This record gives sequence, C-alpha cells and structure tokens, in this order.
Amino acid sequence: MPSEDPGRGVGPRDRDGRDGTERDREPSDRRDRSERQSRWGAASANGGTADLGPGSLDAEQPGGPGTDANRPPPPSAIDHAFHVTEVRTEGDRVYYFGHALVGDDLEAAITPAFRNAGYAISHVERAGEDVVVARPAASGVDGVPWTHLLLFVLTIGSTLIAGSMWFFVNPIQEPTQIWKGWPFSVGIMTVLGVHEMGHYVMTRRHDVDATLPYFIPVPTLIGTMGAVIRMKGSMPDRKALFDIGVAGPIAGLIATVAVTVVGLYLDPVTAPAELATSENAQEIAIGFPPLLHFLSWLTGQPLYYDDPLTTVHPVVVAGWVGMFVTFLNLIPVGQLDGGHVVRAIAPEYQATIAAVVPGVLYALAGYLLLVRDLAPRNVTLWIVWGTIALALAFVGPATPTDDSTDIGWKRTVVGIATFVVGMTCFAPVPIAIVS
Repeated sequence: MPSEDPGRGVGPRDRDGRDGTERDREPSDRRDRSERQSRWGAASANGGTADLGPGSLDAEQPGGPGTDANRPPPPSAIDHAFHVTEVRTEGDRVYYFGHALVGDDLEAAITPAFRNAGYAISHVERAGEDVVVARPAASGVDGVPWTHLLLFVLTIGSTLIAGSMWFFVNPIQEPTQIWKGWPFSVGIMTVLGVHEMGHYVMTRRHDVDATLPYFIPVPTLIGTMGAVIRMKGSMPDRKALFDIGVAGPIAGLIATVAVTVVGLYLDPVTAPAELATSENAQEIAIGFPPLLHFLSWLTGQPLYYDDPLTTVHPVVVAGWVGMFVTFLNLIPVGQLDGGHVVRAIAPEYQATIAAVVPGVLYALAGYLLLVRDLAPRNVTLWIVWGTIALALAFVGPATPTDDSTDIGWKRTVVGIATFVVGMTCFAPVPIAIVS
C-alpha cells in the first residue's frame, strides 16, 4: 500500500509566511524584489550569475537546455509559465524567484522540465512573490537499505511463529518446532511482497520517488500487519495515480490466487486429539470469501472436512490473508489503494464516496452485532476499520500535479473490474473466535 510522505511538498505554514521547512532553508540574505530584478537583468546580460557559479543556466548544454540530469533547467525552459527574476542555490536546492504566469497551474506547467533534469519541485509564496524550490529527485535506494532488511527479517520471524501455530505448534512450549511454519511464512510474504512490488515498479515507471517496501511484523495470528511503501515525490498526473494505486491489488491478487491454489492441493492438517479437551485451547473459525470458494470449486479441493479437528493446509490460510488484505486496501478512502483509484477515475465523486464508506462499515458492525447476534469481539474488526476509514477520509487522497489529464476508458474499465474482483475477497466475518 503506497502512502505519501507528509513531510514533502508545501503545507499551510509555507504559504502563510510562518516558519516552515522551506522557509528555514531559504537564503538568509534575500533582497527586495526590485534589487533581485536588477541583479537578474545584469546577470543575464553578462551571460551568467554569481549565485550559480561558473556559467549561466541558459548556456547551451548537451542535449539542449534543461536536459542535463546534473543541472537544473534554465529559466528559459520554464518562462512560458514562470517569469524568473533570480536564481539562487543553497546546498542541494535551487531557488527560482519570480512570478507565476499561469496561476494555480504553475507546478503542472513546469514539472516536466524539472523532472527531465532529475529534479523535484515545490511551490511556495513569500511576501507576494512566488518561489519554486527544486531539489534532486532520488533515483533509487542509496546504499544498503538496512531498515527495510531488518523489518523484512523480523516479519519472516513473526510469520514463522504465526505459521507454526496454524500447524498446531505451541511456539512457547516448543520453540524448536517453529520452523514448521515456513510454508505459511513463504506464502504470506510472497503475497505481501508481490503486492508492494507492484506499487514500487509503477512508481519507477512514472518517475515518482518512493521507498522499498516496509514490512510490518506483529505477533498476531497472521504475524504481520502487511507492508507499505512511502511515496516521497509528487504524483505527476491522474494516470500515474491510477497505475500506482491499482498495480498493487492486481499483482497481489495474482500472487494470492497462485498461493491459494498451491495450498488447496496440499494435504490438510489435523490438530492433536488432546487439543479438543484442553482448557487453554480456542477454536477459531475463518470466513472464506467467494473467491476462495470459487478456487475450491475450480480445483475440486475441499475447504471443509468431516473431522472437526481437520482443517485446510496453512498455505490456504496465507491465500485467505492475501484476499482479506486486498479487500481492505481497495476500500475507497484516502491513501488506501482504493482511494487512489477512485480519485483517478472520478475525482468529483471521491469525497462523497469517502464520506459514505465509514458509515457503511459501522452499519456492517451493527448488523452483525444486533441482527446476526455475534459476540462483540467478532465485530470489533469493522468498528476499527470504520474509524480508520474516517481518519483516512479526513486526510484525503493524493493530489496529482496535473489533475486535468483524463485516464481514458481502458484504465476506467480496469479500475472497475479491480473493485468487482476485490468484492469477491470480502467475507462479513473474516475470522471469529468460536469457543
């Protein structure tokens, strides 16, 4: 699941003149507008600016102005949308002072020139003047991604422990038997990894700066809370927003189907007889979604057995987790994959849909509690997710720099089909503690 880095871009503090990240890094020896205009005119006449070192940004570069990935674009590359009065550098950042010629569409108009030169930009306002701040866009992961590797290894460990319990191993009493959970661990890590790499590949395709996946180890029945990538660059347009948002669920679903089919062909597991009479044992029921029932029918492999102590192979449980994660990610609110897809397909309806979704989840919890008469512990999941959806709806989805580009009917069809398939991953009671 991709999420935008709230630390990048321009927030309210940048625009209202109070201290903010960009303001803190603004050159300390700024002059008033008239001084800058006269200095820029003199610099242009002399063919260079002292602030930028030897040579002028407007000087010819290999491949034409603004194409050298080691240099920011010259003012002439953006003069159709931004009248530049001065250019200054501080550290790895380049500041373009001047006046926007296209109003609110400034970033959309000049982003391509900066992206081609290997720069990301943000737009701030200072004392009635526009400032475009350019910084080198990261081209990938620098050095060894130790944090990602550590979380990956920890998640392998937590899913091994969880997997061993699905093989009826007590990890506390039998720590040397934890290794038996490896099929579950491989299955669930494959599903989550493929899902997140679907997002990551698309961020690279659209030149959006993003991190590698962060896996989240948690000591639960499935051993993880999933994985996320963090998008640090701006979203160029609605096509990129759609492609990045939909790639994860599609890739994850393909992996989920493959893992589930493999699991269905594996032998079921049977709990030790003493568990049936143990005072510390708990019976957990899994709600299989329609997609899992369809795969069971397609392969001719059962999901239920006559022996109450016999259940499906834990790799099937890993596939079930993949389906559940896919459904949750396709909830159409905020920074979830579904929120990105809806924002790209129908931006005018996104806010309305996001406002309705939390109420639907709360209503589902009420139905299960009051009509189906389920125990509160078995409906808490939807209350929690209703609250999460409410918070995500308040934050809102990613906003593309160019919000005018239509995504086309093909992407719209793919998006609708993804939501339809995602609904086949839904089970009203995905997991319940029976006794």
